[in-house]
Amino acid sequence: MARGRVCPQGGSMATTRGVLALIEDPALRGDVDRVCAAAGLPAVHAYEPSSRRVWAGAAAVLLDARAAHRCAQRALPRRARVVLVGRCQPGVAEWEAAIAVGAQRVLTLPGQDAELMAELADASESVRDDAPRGTVLAVIAGRGGAGASVFATALARTASANAGEALLIDVDPWGGGIDLVLGSEADSGLRWPDLMLQGGRVAYPALRDALPRRHGVTVLSCNRTGGDIDPVPLGAVIEAGSRGGATVVCDVARRSTTAAETALASADLVAVVVPADVRSCAAAAAVARWVTTVNPNAGVVVRGPAPGGLRSRRVAEIVELPLLAAMRAQPAVARVLERDGLRLRRQSPLVDAAGRVLAIVREHPVVEAA
Repeated sequence: MARGRVCPQGGSMATTRGVLALIEDPALRGDVDRVCAAAGLPAVHAYEPSSRRVWAGAAAVLLDARAAHRCAQRALPRRARVVLVGRCQPGVAEWEAAIAVGAQRVLTLPGQDAELMAELADASESVRDDAPRGTVLAVIAGRGGAGASVFATALARTASANAGEALLIDVDPWGGGIDLVLGSEADSGLRWPDLMLQGGRVAYPALRDALPRRHGVTVLSCNRTGGDIDPVPLGAVIEAGSRGGATVVCDVARRSTTAAETALASADLVAVVVPADVRSCAAAAAVARWVTTVNPNAGVVVRGPAPGGLRSRRVAEIVELPLLAAMRAQPAVARVLERDGLRLRRQSPLVDAAGRVLAIVREHPVVEAA
């Protein structure tokens, strides 16, 4: 792959905040298009949402009963302005589908065009009033010991220094706790085992107040006992941070779990951290194949040293992902982490690489991968 564009999953939906329409019947699609056009909102048709971010980012979601059941099976987070539509009067099956997906209204078209128009008018007003959403990034190691947790922490700290609000989420229950990397292990606040959520929406200010905070970064860490993370509250936490305007950084386990795939699917960009050696490239290529089946918006961050002289662009070529950033080795980092968490100098390789990745996801330029 010589060149690639890194942009948010869902493309125009994330940008335009249009209406996500999950409808199979062509006649019903026509009714929906007509009402959306009258409301001044674009309708984006799909079989199902390509990611949680697309689902959450739409101004409204219109779906039929079959789509409602599919979305319910994916445990998508509850959200406002979900309307189940049909061309016949709703029966038991339609009401069951509406309850399963959390739809607030069940409407029959074209008979209830006016009611749907009112819903979309409210959605249009909400789009204009909504504050910008925060970026979501996922970081994953190309192989064990690649330094993904360190880079995720550097991303969160750099984002906090530049934008003022960052949420660092530990999605690696076997990693020992990212609070040890941030240096917040002694700080009071909730960790994953303590956080009890049943899906749905959670207010970011309340979440932020309940979690530890260090170096301007709010952190939700795992503890030292392991155990899987429930993907439903994970999705709610990611959504809360993004909706609250924070840059959300997920440190993702190199293991195919529902939680890991929830974090990957939610991300605007996935950074695969790869040391510059042959074995790491081989391992990272396998990881990249899995990652891109979940979220194609991925690239590599290459970490030195390169014992065999392997160049960063060659690493990206082997892994078959765009090159996001490269950084030389920082041997002192390991010693610092043993004492008091990650310390960052303004001109350090970690900060430079983190800044490059944040700039890419913010500006969406074309990046080289050759």
